[in-house]
Amino acid sequence: MKILVVEDEVKTGEYLCKGLTEAGFVVDLAGSGMTGYHLAMTADYDLMILDIMLPDINGWDVVKLLRTAGKGMPILLLTALGTIEHRVKGLELGADDYLVKPFAFAELLARVRTLLRRGTAVIVESQFQVADLTLDLVSRRVTRSGVKIILTSKEFSLLEFFIRHKGEVLPRSLIASQVWDMNFDSDTNVIDVAVKRLRAKIDSDFELKLIQTVRGVGYVLDVSDMN
Repeated sequence: MKILVVEDEVKTGEYLCKGLTEAGFVVDLAGSGMTGYHLAMTADYDLMILDIMLPDINGWDVVKLLRTAGKGMPILLLTALGTIEHRVKGLELGADDYLVKPFAFAELLARVRTLLRRGTAVIVESQFQVADLTLDLVSRRVTRSGVKIILTSKEFSLLEFFIRHKGEVLPRSLIASQVWDMNFDSDTNVIDVAVKRLRAKIDSDFELKLIQTVRGVGYVLDVSDMN
């Protein structure tokens, strides 16, 4: 497994690289946002650990650039900004998890392994189809009417969760706990933003809309029109 660490604090970067290498990972270190972005665009990584406060462009912009470019690798944000607004911003842009500084390395390692495990878990059923939408867990490929759809790691997990529970009305709290591993905060719109982005990719260009809103409750993926 290959990990890219983007961290401008030299001691923190070296600390992370040493610990991750000892844990058996291959690690590259970038000291700025643009360097990290270019490495991520030109090499294949299984995970990125990204500091938000960087000297050139911030981590949020790096996430946005990578997701716009179609890069779906899991991204773990490191932040000294502990407010819920700052944490939610990263998730809304497409990051998969966050860790507030200072942190214990054991916790970081656990989060890294969890994110990586989601992409390498033993597959029992490898392919799902709903109408003209196909999701392949092995290749992590999504198509609709034969057209390839590029999803981030979190968007893929969200779509997989919807498909596994096709026809079930899923409350926002359940989506938050199962896809984000977090307690639902009614004051944030992380779930709604994520679903909106997923819809833009899998529904907007097609007549049949798969993801439906159930007002006051949550969402459901179904082939029947519930509007």
